[in-house]
Amino acid sequence: MHRTLPGIGGVIVMAMLAAACGGSSPSTSAASASPSPSATGTKVAVATNAKLGQILVDDKGMTLYLFVADTGTASTCYTNCATVWPPLLTTGSPQAGTGADASLLGTTTRTDAKVEVTYKGHPLYYFFKDKAPGDTTGQGVNGFGGLWWVVSPSGAAITTK
Repeated sequence: MHRTLPGIGGVIVMAMLAAACGGSSPSTSAASASPSPSATGTKVAVATNAKLGQILVDDKGMTLYLFVADTGTASTCYTNCATVWPPLLTTGSPQAGTGADASLLGTTTRTDAKVEVTYKGHPLYYFFKDKAPGDTTGQGVNGFGGLWWVVSPSGAAITTK
C-alpha cells in the first residue's frame, strides 16, 4: 500500500491530485515555489538520512526526488504537479557537491523554457511538505500518475519506506 498525502492542506492536495492528470501547461507558480538557483549553477550533494541512508540533496540540504512516471530526461510534472513537486531549476551548469557524481549531472529544458537539473537522466524535484533539511515526507508518495522516491548517489530510486 502506498502513502497518500495526509495532513495540512490534504483536501486541497487531494483536489489537485484529482484535477491534475498529467497536464502539459507550465505553471508560473511552480517556478516561484522552488528555491532560487544560484547564478553559477545549482549544486547537488549527498547527505546521510537516518532511515534511508545516503540521498541526494540541494546545497541547503533539502531532499531531492525522482518521479517514476518520467521517462528519459523529459519532465512530465507540470501545472498542479509542479506546485506539489517543484522542479530543481538551474541558471547554469549544475555543480556536484560533496558525494555527488558530476558525470551523472545534466539538464533538461522544460516546456516553459526553464532548465531543470537531472541526475543519471532523472529530472529532480522537491516536495512541498519538506520544510527543513533532512525531511523526506515525499518518500513513496503515489501521486500525479506515479510514485516519488528519494535518489541515491548512484542515481537509483531508493524505494525503502
